[in-house]
Amino acid sequence: MCDRWLLHFAPALLVLAVAGLAQNSAPKPYHDARKTPLSYNGPGRDDPEPKDVQEVRLAYFGPPDPSDAAGGQMWQGASLAIEEANRQGGYRGLPFRLIPAWDRNPWAGGVAKLARVVYDDKVWAIIGGIDGATTHLAEQVVAKAQLTLVNPAATDRSIHTASVPWLFSCAPGDHLLAAAISQELRERGRRFAVVSAIDHDSRAFVAQLNLAFVRDRLSPVLHLEWPGGTEDAARIARELDAAAPDAIAVVAAAREATALIKAIREAGFAGTLLSGPSIARAAPDPRLNGVLYPALGDIPPAFQTNFLTRYGRYPDYTAAHAYDAANIVIAAIRTGGLNRPRIRDAVRALSPTHGVTGVIEWDDQGQNHRAVSLRVFTSTPRSD
Repeated sequence: MCDRWLLHFAPALLVLAVAGLAQNSAPKPYHDARKTPLSYNGPGRDDPEPKDVQEVRLAYFGPPDPSDAAGGQMWQGASLAIEEANRQGGYRGLPFRLIPAWDRNPWAGGVAKLARVVYDDKVWAIIGGIDGATTHLAEQVVAKAQLTLVNPAATDRSIHTASVPWLFSCAPGDHLLAAAISQELRERGRRFAVVSAIDHDSRAFVAQLNLAFVRDRLSPVLHLEWPGGTEDAARIARELDAAAPDAIAVVAAAREATALIKAIREAGFAGTLLSGPSIARAAPDPRLNGVLYPALGDIPPAFQTNFLTRYGRYPDYTAAHAYDAANIVIAAIRTGGLNRPRIRDAVRALSPTHGVTGVIEWDDQGQNHRAVSLRVFTSTPRSD
């Protein structure tokens, strides 16, 4: 009888034993840097302010061109904050000045120009870049120069995996944005597909989305990568339609996401469409109405009016985050003085602070961990 019992239950007992062994023997790191607040413990805090400063220079890593589709509004948002600060007296009577460093090829000429601005123009902090890839480049400069970098709107979580204590990001990270999408899909119990572009930021977002799917025990029925192009968008739409999903998550930059969503709708898809935060920058179009996306923050009417009066157009979230980033740097300089380590300390100590985009509160790695919720895209004027 005993032998029969063991024979019958042995497989189950073996599975339980292995599971218990795996749980008890899971490796525990001696030190988990992700759970340790980053700090700078080096010299420099006792250095006196220089006496020959005639203006307080800040570097801007991005195109200083308002018409630039990717970074034009970001430049305007940062410039607006500088203008307001100078009307308020600057820093002890010294004006703030924003010095751009950019090139059409940021990986070659752009980062070289940024390095020259940092060392030749003796800037006190950097605002930028305009996306995850360029912020990674700027991060390499500040790690060497020991200079504060405040990233306005890039959400790439991997920016903060190098443990550089001089880097801060105003926008919530991809891990928070992806979790909001995954939670929506899990709660609705939908059969879903994913289509994503192949640029740096899209790949970074998909990496966090896949991690969120694992945590929520979800799996797409289909995941397609889109190389770009109108014909490819139509083909992708047909392949998605053949998979018959109830929902489709589109991960791409604003223009590419718009093209994909339009192609999917034109193919007859009537289910739920989700997108990354970039869709908030898309031009108003009724064919995009109803798309769910994780909002990076709110833009209050007062800031919208102020920006519209100054530049003749409504701000998007990159403009609002750049405005917040510049104001954080300005406040840190007014608190810490013209001293790089003390400016960095002041930026860290400002958390939590309230910007036009909402609460900005650094996590241990220096990225804003403000709560994220999904919004519905509408072609009427919006506040995010």
